[in-house]
Amino acid sequence: MKTKLFVITPPFTQLNTPYPASAYIKGFLNTKNIESVQADLGIDVILELFSKKGLIDLFEFSNPKFQGSGTEVSDNSKRIFALQDEYIKTIDAVIQFLQGKNPTLALQICQEDFLPEASRFAQLEELDWAFGTMGTQDKGKHLATLYLEDISDFIVECVDENFGFSRYAERLGRSANSFDELYEALQQEPTYIDSILISLLKAKIESIKPTIFLISVPFPGNLYSAFRSAQWIKKHHPEIKISMGGGFPNTELRSLSDARVFEFFDFITLDDGEVPIEELIANVENPDHGFFKRTFLLENGAVVYKNNSLRHDYKQAYVGTPDYSDLPLDKYISVIEIVNPMHRMWSDGRWNKLTMAHGCYWGKCTFCDISLDYIKVYEPVAANLLCDRMEDMMEQTGQNGFHFVDEAAPPALMRALALEILRRKLAVTWWTNIRFEKSFSQDLCLLLKASGCIAVSGGLEVASDRLLKLIDKGVTVEQVAKVTRNFTEAGIMVHAYLMYGYPTQTIQETVDSLEMVRQLFEAGILQSGFWHQFAMTAHSPVGLYPEKFGVTKATEAIGTFANNDIEYTDSTGINHDKFSFGLKKSLFNFMHGICFDYELQDWFDFKIPKTKIDPDFIYNAIQEGNDFNTKPNAKVVWLGGKPFVEQYTKSKKGQTWEMMTFTFHDKKESFTIQTNKEEGEWLVDILTKITIANSKNYTFQEVKADFETNLEDFELFWYSKPVNTLREFGLLVL
Repeated sequence: MKTKLFVITPPFTQLNTPYPASAYIKGFLNTKNIESVQADLGIDVILELFSKKGLIDLFEFSNPKFQGSGTEVSDNSKRIFALQDEYIKTIDAVIQFLQGKNPTLALQICQEDFLPEASRFAQLEELDWAFGTMGTQDKGKHLATLYLEDISDFIVECVDENFGFSRYAERLGRSANSFDELYEALQQEPTYIDSILISLLKAKIESIKPTIFLISVPFPGNLYSAFRSAQWIKKHHPEIKISMGGGFPNTELRSLSDARVFEFFDFITLDDGEVPIEELIANVENPDHGFFKRTFLLENGAVVYKNNSLRHDYKQAYVGTPDYSDLPLDKYISVIEIVNPMHRMWSDGRWNKLTMAHGCYWGKCTFCDISLDYIKVYEPVAANLLCDRMEDMMEQTGQNGFHFVDEAAPPALMRALALEILRRKLAVTWWTNIRFEKSFSQDLCLLLKASGCIAVSGGLEVASDRLLKLIDKGVTVEQVAKVTRNFTEAGIMVHAYLMYGYPTQTIQETVDSLEMVRQLFEAGILQSGFWHQFAMTAHSPVGLYPEKFGVTKATEAIGTFANNDIEYTDSTGINHDKFSFGLKKSLFNFMHGICFDYELQDWFDFKIPKTKIDPDFIYNAIQEGNDFNTKPNAKVVWLGGKPFVEQYTKSKKGQTWEMMTFTFHDKKESFTIQTNKEEGEWLVDILTKITIANSKNYTFQEVKADFETNLEDFELFWYSKPVNTLREFGLLVL
């Protein structure tokens, strides 16, 4: 029997774009001519639930709660129930609007008498100033998002307490050190949401008739639905083999020993999925095959881990281009939940997901899972192959937006990719995650912007040089300030991941960190940020060697199911939880350019020490200009077009000499420069050589040698007014 794979992402991840794991796997299977179908059951369930028929059924199901049955229902849910006709009338139009198919509805939504409003709209008065400058479409999206969240609140209270838009029953996944609670939940009757999931799954299984069912579980919030899906298939289609892979098992299930898990799954694979899946197919087609790659299975009633395959993992050049076919790309919905600009990019608009490099080129941060292959094994993809994949995906999806989902994109590869994008004249929009490396010079940032880069996110973590050293981040706060300045001046938005509660972090360091963040926003070189509380994970250096970091594990016991987050006590004894509200509230205001003059004490309802940071620390850090030490092997690139050149004669005190005027036109304006004839003729020639369209890159040393063939004083010319003008308009040294 021919193998056919069905690959799914269970509910729920994002509403605006598919999680890319299934598209990566399908792209790889294409290279092997293995038939596969993929589905994002999350978006399928949402569209079924948030539809006219879905809401009619939902309100009918919840009806007994409102018939004096004795159960307490909040006033908010009573209001939504009373307005059910308005919700049923408007839901299809709102979903179409959020799918980008009904843009004129924004005008009606913004008049604020079209949508029924419940408690989520109470926050609108506070947000009015934030959305004052927002366009009609964006404001309409935000109001429509509040409307959906009201319905979501109703579902949580009256229908299914585990419901959440981007996660489902996440609590069960998070508290999964033991399988008991999740196992018990799976013995209960399916919930209302489960029944929608199962009806969709049933239809797909009957239509596709797969031999192998692969479930990718990226997050704890997908875990419960993954087990529910597997449970139904085990019961109704025992002939189908079921395997789980993805981010959750890769980080959490590495010490799995509970045999009950295999009542639901036949296999659980870890890390890169390509070879493990190939070996599974070989075992399903030939039960005597016996070779597995990083795979858990049940043998004689016990969980065993098999890694006896002789095959090596594929190099990134051979894993294929992600394939989004089968997914309903025109049906994803863009929402605007909050005004954090980077979170907005996560949830608004559809992005093609790609990876520049497997793993992390730095691979040292002590809070990170650097002992695991997905970070430890670093392998970049060549820029021309990345561009080939981008062009293939643009043709397939009709979308030219790319989110590179790297742990940290390497600066040299970002430079090569940007040059290749510009050479191919691709009109793309892209963003990625970075480290705040000093390699991100002013010119590199300008190049990235020219190629379509609109935003970067990076870990500032704790804005304290002592702790950055302890984290082994390889950056200083001063360096971060200079890099964020370079990105901001190039017009690229910067989001910083911020951390509090790192082991041995003192209250003084938390306060000083907040002051650094305040100054970065006040200087206008940071546009977005988010505070995360430190979590100790099993596969990070802190989790592996806690004694080096002044923390003690609460227990050495290893759970039989998930093991990742570790409870610990910090030698400082500080309760970092209490800082959460003040840090987040201050950041919300800083992001909107206000409250910089507040005392830091004003953000907290308990006494904090005064900051020890100089009030001008960041200001002084970014005043330093760029030095003149250009490296000989730096690449010199001209992004501008061909100039119009005119010659004229200049005379002064009886002397005449030949001059040249160059007129350039860029997208916004025109400008001119003048040089003498000899330098001008050389400039015409060199601009042709170093133009972005040429595949050969010239180094600074080669440009200097070219000049000095017939002319003298290259440095004098290079730092002259005409060249400085060209530097402002696209003459870059990288």
